[in-house]
Amino acid sequence: MRKRALITGITGQDGSYLAELLLAEGYEVIGMVRRSSTLNFERIAHIQDKVSLVAGDLLDEISLIGILREHRPAEVYNLAAQSFVQTSWTQPVLTGETTALGVTRVLDAIRIADPEIRFYQASSSEMFGKVQEVPQNEGTPFYPRSPYGVAKVYGHWITVNYRESYGLHASSGMLFNHESPRRGLEFVTRKVSHGVARIAAGMDDKLFLGNLDAQRDWGFAGDYVRAMWLMLQQDQPDDFVVSTGETHSVRELCEIAFAHVGLDWHEHVVVDDKFLRPAEVDLLVGDATKAKTLLKWEKTVTFADLVAMMVDADVELLRVQNR
Repeated sequence: MRKRALITGITGQDGSYLAELLLAEGYEVIGMVRRSSTLNFERIAHIQDKVSLVAGDLLDEISLIGILREHRPAEVYNLAAQSFVQTSWTQPVLTGETTALGVTRVLDAIRIADPEIRFYQASSSEMFGKVQEVPQNEGTPFYPRSPYGVAKVYGHWITVNYRESYGLHASSGMLFNHESPRRGLEFVTRKVSHGVARIAAGMDDKLFLGNLDAQRDWGFAGDYVRAMWLMLQQDQPDDFVVSTGETHSVRELCEIAFAHVGLDWHEHVVVDDKFLRPAEVDLLVGDATKAKTLLKWEKTVTFADLVAMMVDADVELLRVQNR
């Protein structure tokens, strides 16, 4: 019998890559989508006929219990959240409801419907925030610097709490920044790759950005979803940092992206104060030794290749749109 998995947030970047991976592994994939006036299935359009989509909401525990009882998944991957740090400043309560309390509702639904279900929680490097040590590993103290980071800390600890209180196979992946051509336009990597493509096509001349000195540990989303899956294949649940162990600045991101299309970033990038955060996270870089050792996980895509992949995809996207 085929294994069945439920993915909340299947229409997002990670959800779409994870769905692809699970289908390749022979799973039956159920994707939970929220009823809304604008449904965006763009990222899963190529596999939509291979997955089953069900309506549910992290704000409504009854809907979650109903889905679990009806579809009986062996694994649940909780990727749904208000996932944009900048938005969490303007919508802090909504961020708390979905990104924090939403995790409790899923865990509680599993406890009620079927405690044998294996659960994955999408934790985040933003939990480390104002970092207490470099690099950050599973034992590094949390110091979140945004409502999003605070909500993720809650989601992380409630996962640990349900694991220890109810014996659930519940694991957290503390994933550092992971990008792809499917990244939303509001994220800086995609903002840069799309901006570069528009400038190369003569549609724009300037790209407005915030803090160019901010440094991140950026990897490829396709690599990172494999770590999620590996966590749920372990005998024991645990928490894992998933990262490349390298750090790059937004400035370096711009340099590589513009150079890829033969342009000098100095001539096009403008720093705009409105994109600066109230509290900045300065240096996030992860130590994924535990994931490499226990999960046998490795990255396959370098930072330069990731940036080139994203720029190429956006150049092609604009070409198709402007035909």
